Amino acid sequence: MLGFTRSGSPPHISVFNLLCSIQESEKSMAVPVVNQKLLEQLEIMGFPLGQATRALHFSGNSSTEAAIDWIFDHENNPDLNEMPRVSIDLDIEDAEPTFVTEEMTMRAQELEDQAEEKQEKKNSQRETEKERIRASKELLEAKTAAEENERKRYLAAKKAEKDEERRARERILQKLQYDKLERRRRLGLPSETPAALKPALPREDNRRTSHVYSVAKADQIGEYLRSLKRYHKDEDARVKRAFQTLLIYVGNVVKDPDNEKFRRIRLSNPLFQSRVGSLEGGVEFLELCGFQITDDGKFLFLPRDKVDLAVLNLAGTQLKSALDNPFFGLFVK
Repeated sequence: MLGFTRSGSPPHISVFNLLCSIQESEKSMAVPVVNQKLLEQLEIMGFPLGQATRALHFSGNSSTEAAIDWIFDHENNPDLNEMPRVSIDLDIEDAEPTFVTEEMTMRAQELEDQAEEKQEKKNSQRETEKERIRASKELLEAKTAAEENERKRYLAAKKAEKDEERRARERILQKLQYDKLERRRRLGLPSETPAALKPALPREDNRRTSHVYSVAKADQIGEYLRSLKRYHKDEDARVKRAFQTLLIYVGNVVKDPDNEKFRRIRLSNPLFQSRVGSLEGGVEFLELCGFQITDDGKFLFLPRDKVDLAVLNLAGTQLKSALDNPFFGLFVK
C-alpha cells in the first residue's frame, strides 16, 4: 500500500524529485562542524559567530586558546568574520523512485514529532542559558567596575604620594640654598648671581645624570613587571603571554615610530583585553612607556612627539629579561 504526503501526492514522487536534485549538483557547500562547547565559550568572550567558527575549524577544534591565537594571527584577513564553507561530495548513482509504505510514513511522522519535541526542549535550554549568560555578564561588569574603581583609587594615592615627595624635595633644596646664601652673607662674601646659582653641568655630569635617569626608569619598568607577575603568581602561562604581547607592541613602535597603527591600541579589542587589558598593571605598563588613554576612553595612543625610544628600548630589555629569566619576580616580596 502506498503512503501519501500531506499534500496528497504519492511520497515516492517527492523522494524521486529530491534524488534528482541531488544528482544535478554532486557537490554542495556546508558550514563545517565545530565543537559547540568551545564555540559557545568564544561567543561569550565576544567573538562573532562566523569568526569563532572559522577559528575553531582551522585550528582543529582543539581549544579556545588555539582558536584565539589563530584569530590573532589572521586578524587582517578580509574574510575573518565570514562563516566558512567546506565542500561535500555527493555521489549517487542510478537513483530509482522510492515507494514509501504507510508504516514508513507513520515512522517518519513519529520521528518528526520527536524532533520537534527535542527542538522545543533545546530552545528552552537555550533561553535558560541566555539568562545565565546575561546574569554572568552583569556580575562580571559589576566586578570589573569595582576593580576599576579600586585601581583608580590606588593610582590616585600613588600620585598624591609622589607629589608629596616632590614637594618635600623642593623644600629641602630651597632650605639648602637659603642656608648657603646665609653663610656667604655672614662671611661677608657677595651673593651669587642667578647664573652661578644654577651652573651648567659639565659633559661628564650630563652623562652621569643621564645614567641615573636610565637606571631609575629601568627600575620603575622592572617593578611594574614584577608587580604584574606577583599579582598573577599562579597564572604563569597568562603572564608569559602578556609579556610577549607587550614586547610586540613596544617592538613595533621602536621599529617604525612613524606608523600610527603601531601607536594606537583599541582598548575594547578582545585579544588585547584577554592578553593584556584584563591583567592588573598591563595598561599601566603601556602608560609608563608613553601611551595615553584618549579622551573618549576607546584607545591607548602614543603621540609621535611623545615617542621616547630610550624608554621603549628599556621596556623591551626588561620584557626580554622577564621572559628569559624563569625566576623573574620570585624573590621579591
